[in-house]
Amino acid sequence: MAAPLDRDGRGFHIPTPVLESAALSKAAGTRVYMKLENVQPTGSFKIRGIGYFCQEAAKKGCKHFVCSTGGNAGFATAYAAKKLGIPATIIVPTSTPQATVQKLEEQGTEVWDDAYAKALELAETEGWVSVHPFDHPLIWQGHASMVRELKDLLGHKPGAIVLAIGGGGLLAGVVAGLQDVGWQDVPIVAVETKGADSFNAALRAGRLVTLPEITSVAKCLGAKTVSARALECARECQVISQVVEDVEAVQAVERFLDDERMLVQPACGAPLALLYTGRVQQLQREGRLNPDLDSIVVIVCGGSSIQLAGLQALKTQLGMK
Repeated sequence: MAAPLDRDGRGFHIPTPVLESAALSKAAGTRVYMKLENVQPTGSFKIRGIGYFCQEAAKKGCKHFVCSTGGNAGFATAYAAKKLGIPATIIVPTSTPQATVQKLEEQGTEVWDDAYAKALELAETEGWVSVHPFDHPLIWQGHASMVRELKDLLGHKPGAIVLAIGGGGLLAGVVAGLQDVGWQDVPIVAVETKGADSFNAALRAGRLVTLPEITSVAKCLGAKTVSARALECARECQVISQVVEDVEAVQAVERFLDDERMLVQPACGAPLALLYTGRVQQLQREGRLNPDLDSIVVIVCGGSSIQLAGLQALKTQLGMK
């Protein structure tokens, strides 16, 4: 029988450390604390929200989970399903590396090669539940747990939180967490890579925008359209949108590996690039961040599908040495 779980799905995710980084602090010109979501059992923060979603679905009689991504959300779904003793089907694109497919299969899940439409079709089967990668209130509620942990571990309000944004699930969860602990005034810097910058495009347009295609190597940020909730978050809290180049994100991944001895994927490299490239100081000069910023928390969101060979392949693809 599965262990009893609390309202955050604590039986699936673990409380993650908050560590000060000397290298990132030097680069950003202020104390930088890392919220290390990359050490979650599935390699990313996704297990918080998806674990909670799956727990609640199980209570309502779910007999089979289906998820349309082989990325971090797929790993989280597979892991939660295995913990709950419920079958899962993960649908991945044809471009998914075989190593990723194998890791999913090791969780005991069935892996199909198809598209999101297929996931919705399967979810019509009685007792089957579709797990969205980022767009559901229960997922945001689960992600909010990291902010409650942050308050307990840090002991003081940070000057800003820096995070990656793809579809907007992490942003929505952090905003929910800030509201829970009374930290709504903490600015959030949401970082994307060029070519996966649907949130930035939506903010500039004042409405949801669908990108024609994802051209960034940061595929985990590759939501052509952000969730409507992401735009709502930008109205409820101070959210500063920033876009970095793919090369900057991959350089940040490599530098972070040297500095902190942890390998993360390019999606996680995006917020790290903001710190490494002096953009914090630029935002301070522009008056968008407090010039007397005392500390920053960067959410090291992780990545379950990055390996050294993959990092080298990205560098080659981008023409980097």
